[in-house]
Amino acid sequence: MSDVVVYRKRRGVELSMLVFALALPFAGYLLTEINLHGQLPALLIPAALVWTGIGLAAHFIVRWRWPYADPLLLPCAILLNGLGIAMIHRLDQMNNPIQQSAERQLVWTVIALVGFAVTAFVLRDYRILKRFPYLMFLAGMVVLLLPMVPGLGKESHGARIWIHIGPYDFQPAELAKLLLVIAFASYLVDKREVLALAGRRVLGFDLPRIRDLGPILIMWLASIAVMVFQKDLGTSMLFFGLFVAMLYLATERPSWPIFGAILFLAGAYGAYLAFDHVKVRVSAWLFPFADWDKNYQIIVAQFGMAWGGLIGTGWGQGRPGLIPVAKSDMIFAAFGEELGVTGMLAIVLVYGLIVARGLRMAIAAKDPFGKLLAAGLAFVFALQVFTIIGGVTRLLPLTGLTTPFASQGGSSLVANYLLLALMLLISHQVRRPELTPGETPVVSLADDRTQVISTPAARVHAQPAPAPPASVSPPAPASVTLEPSNDIVEALAAEATQALDVPPAEPHLPDPPKGADR
Repeated sequence: MSDVVVYRKRRGVELSMLVFALALPFAGYLLTEINLHGQLPALLIPAALVWTGIGLAAHFIVRWRWPYADPLLLPCAILLNGLGIAMIHRLDQMNNPIQQSAERQLVWTVIALVGFAVTAFVLRDYRILKRFPYLMFLAGMVVLLLPMVPGLGKESHGARIWIHIGPYDFQPAELAKLLLVIAFASYLVDKREVLALAGRRVLGFDLPRIRDLGPILIMWLASIAVMVFQKDLGTSMLFFGLFVAMLYLATERPSWPIFGAILFLAGAYGAYLAFDHVKVRVSAWLFPFADWDKNYQIIVAQFGMAWGGLIGTGWGQGRPGLIPVAKSDMIFAAFGEELGVTGMLAIVLVYGLIVARGLRMAIAAKDPFGKLLAAGLAFVFALQVFTIIGGVTRLLPLTGLTTPFASQGGSSLVANYLLLALMLLISHQVRRPELTPGETPVVSLADDRTQVISTPAARVHAQPAPAPPASVSPPAPASVTLEPSNDIVEALAAEATQALDVPPAEPHLPDPPKGADR
């Protein structure tokens, strides 16, 4: 019998790591108050109780609904969320009067935790999501393109990626990424064999057939529309890169990502030539100091990270509030100033750990949909982190995406907690022990008793068998005790006795004398 990997629940490990994840951001909150005001905060005990309650509530939800889930995903998410709240609180102190953005972010964390709990109680099996691929795709595309609707979309800092509903602003791309990941996984599970068929071979690569290019062309056109009308290169790259990555995982053909990269670069270059706002973004990326007024945000962010150096200025000792929109788009630059390069690398490692655990779930999953869904969630998370951190550090053009779990914003926080819930659900079902075929325990019949059950069947008369010849002695039949009233038992006994009889041998005749007529 092959070896079977049986995972332990590891909820104790999760709880111990969660204590550390709760304590580290709270220490940052205390250091900020001490360094800025020279005393402990007045709301020390209420803040500690609320923050601890959030972490423990999330832990008990996982312990109850997903006992075999990955033990590191929740502590990593709580750590990033707490660091974000602590940094937002630190940025609030630089305003006069002091703002309350950290308190609002804490309220959004509670709302996100409610969505996390609803997902835990409603969604029992992730395979249910496989039933509606086209509906999920249509809903995802509609939500993604909502900012283009006149009167609903809102432009902020050059990018039109927000919608305004009453007093609230919402970034629909955060919800669209979950819908499209589910839609892509469902679609590619059904169509992966068709998409894997080879077309013509050019320069050593098997190019896809023309008839199979429909899905990738649709996503390419949608990404170009996002780039042109929403003026955001990061969102465009996020969704097109997600689809191409999942397409490669489903088909294992390197021609798909190569073809996708060519399409995206061609579209980006065409948008650069045709639209001025794309030229502004690229110019701010390559030559930020050429125009101080237009590129003030990225310039000040570079100065702040340079001032932080290797170990940072410390909580409350820097000036990260000078960076425009530091609480959302540029919060990673604020971390770089007060925590230094060391703190930035530690945060990136925590993000990398979440991605690595997601990819590990994809490897361990047994069904194709689970593999693609887990890998898609990990990839969309990794691409978002790469896009926003790359923009802050000038590795890529700056985008309007948020830093997952850390940036200020309710839509981003709720969407990322829903993503976390899906990852925990998949890991629970992957790690949960199950009996494989052939391992069903065999029940012993040694202690069972045979009972004779009378039935109202017609009496069966057994015909006596002919007596065997005297020269042949048949073996003695096994003694069978029959009850006169049991007709079926009598018939079976007669058949057994007849089966044991030996047919009579042919009589031996002497040879006739010679010459006699035969």
